[in-house]
Amino acid sequence: QVQLVESGGDLAQPGGPLRLSCAASGFTFSLYGMSWARQAPGKGLEWVLGIYSVGSDTYYADSVKGRFTISRDNAKNAVYLQMNSLKTGNTALYYCAKDRRITVGEGFDLWGEGTQVTVSS
Repeated sequence: QVQLVESGGDLAQPGGPLRLSCAASGFTFSLYGMSWARQAPGKGLEWVLGIYSVGSDTYYADSVKGRFTISRDNAKNAVYLQMNSLKTGNTALYYCAKDRRITVGEGFDLWGEGTQVTVSS
C-alpha cells in the first residue's frame, strides 16, 4: 500500500525538542525528495523543509532555519523532522509529503494524515 505515516507528535514545552518520524511504504523511497509541511490552527498549509532523494541537500523555510532539521534513512524508508527550541507558534498539524521528483519544490503527490504538535507550557 502506498502511504506515508507520521508519528511523534505530542505536547511539548516551549524551548524544548521534539522529533517527528514518517514511515513510507509502497514506492521506491530513495528515488524521491521528501518534505514536511504544517498547518497551524486557522492558517493555510505551509511548506517547512525538504530533502533530496539522496545526499544531504536540504531546504528550509526561513521561519525554521537553525531550529529544525530534516533527515532521511533510505534503508529504513523513513524521513525525520528534528525540532529544537520550539515556540508556541510552532503548534500545528505536521504532514509528511512525497515530492514528485528526486528534488524538492516541484509539487507533491502523496501526503500522510499528519501528526499533531502542540507547544504549550
